[in-house]
Amino acid sequence: MNIHEYQAKELFKSFGVPVPGGGLALTADEALKVAQSLAPGKLVVKAQIHAGGRGKGGGVKVVDSPQEAAAAAGKMLGMTLVTHQTGPAGKTVGKVWIEEGTAIAGELYAAVVLDRAAERLAVMVSPAGGMDIEEVAAKTPEKIFTTHVEPGQPLWGFQARKLLFGCGLPVALVNQGVGILQNLVRLAWEKEATLVEINPLAVTAQDKLIALDGKINFDDSALKRHKEIALLDDPAESDPLERQAVDMGLNYIRLGGTVGTMVNGAGLAMATMDVIKMAGAEPANFLDVGGGASEEMVTKGFEVILTDPNVKAILINIFGGILRCDTLAAGVVAAAKKLKLTVPMVVRLEGTNVQAGKEILGASGLNFEVAGSMSEAAQKIALVAAGGAR
Repeated sequence: MNIHEYQAKELFKSFGVPVPGGGLALTADEALKVAQSLAPGKLVVKAQIHAGGRGKGGGVKVVDSPQEAAAAAGKMLGMTLVTHQTGPAGKTVGKVWIEEGTAIAGELYAAVVLDRAAERLAVMVSPAGGMDIEEVAAKTPEKIFTTHVEPGQPLWGFQARKLLFGCGLPVALVNQGVGILQNLVRLAWEKEATLVEINPLAVTAQDKLIALDGKINFDDSALKRHKEIALLDDPAESDPLERQAVDMGLNYIRLGGTVGTMVNGAGLAMATMDVIKMAGAEPANFLDVGGGASEEMVTKGFEVILTDPNVKAILINIFGGILRCDTLAAGVVAAAKKLKLTVPMVVRLEGTNVQAGKEILGASGLNFEVAGSMSEAAQKIALVAAGGAR
């Protein structure tokens, strides 16, 4: 789960990470009141969407007065902000964050990220703050300094100092940075975050470190242990289909291709998407109906898949174990007839009672083909999705 910058900064502040003074506004009038409550001087108006690159898209404005802040907020609110992370459709700005301006003498990058390969939290620091970290990694990887934190352990002082001295900071700033990095790690552990990022972590003209931006991602599976974090979710920022699927109890992620998929098991679902791409098509979704999918669950799965207007064909890939092939086939037939399904399908069944499952599908009269293997299924569905002969 992602949260907004202003929410990340509120968490930073509660964990002892310095942030500029600021406030949230949903209207231009609110923006004026917030701006008037802040310290005199330059102000920064920042669109709040779940995407980076806002400044390049016109979502960050530096102004000189509360009146200018209100005017900038009025222009941002309701606009469709397009960045390299939103895609061409962009995102609608529904709120803005107004904060006190900062005299910047330098910029760093700092993050705590879950390194799944190492099974550890990784702490990353770079003197190339303000840039996309992916670009830094690709062009100047020597500017990224990294260390790992043992499970359940803090970031030790000597680890933090080594990272910060690597960035060329003087002792006074290193001493400040140690506390900031340790607090970021503490936040990640206590709230079960998979990413805690500050970009940039600014060096001010007064030789202070302050977080000018913030991004935090949380482990969805841990939200049941952190009700206060779950409440930070913004429904307006999530895909409507994914939200609908959550309400239905489905494990669904929208991807944007033309081949809808229905699979039992997350690993098999990932492999299915791989073979679809290898066949030259693009998956429209990840959908795991689980090991004990009922007719009701299959029906819900079809409903979500078919709500996506991009779907031109559906691939059902089932390995019968706990969920027997004949049970799944009966559910597919019942659901397809109930929904009057007309979208062409390719079905691949394997495992327990596979022959019985194929017989049920064969007698159904549905618009589908049976494939004997994953690769065959992928080739057939790619042809169908492209409008080729069946």
